[in-house]
Amino acid sequence: MRTILLFLTIALALSAHSVIGQRGGKAEPKEIKFGAGQSTARVVGILSSGKEANFLFKAQKGQEVTIRNPRWTMFDFRVYSEENFPDGDFDSSPSYTFEIPETGNYLFFVRKKMASPHAAKFSMTVTLK
Repeated sequence: MRTILLFLTIALALSAHSVIGQRGGKAEPKEIKFGAGQSTARVVGILSSGKEANFLFKAQKGQEVTIRNPRWTMFDFRVYSEENFPDGDFDSSPSYTFEIPETGNYLFFVRKKMASPHAAKFSMTVTLK
């Protein structure tokens, strides 16, 4: 009986240790930084089919945002803000422009479509005016 109890105690301790060491959830979004005096920033990366990359940009109410997606047949994107764009769908347009409704942080997701099993490089521009 003691052997079984000892075995269960060790097994429980090991399983708790492995759960504590895990980092659940997605990675923190990478901030899109605009150079001094610049209104356009390039967002680049490599994604496998069905995978997403997360970015963040800050914008002021009334600013116009233009996203250019030259590889629109392979990648789509969406802009998300819990307060302003909670149900934003992925967009496959080569170019998309909209006005920022409120000052704040906006998440920008890039996703590789399921077009091929291979990883591919994306390069999009985000312009704030």
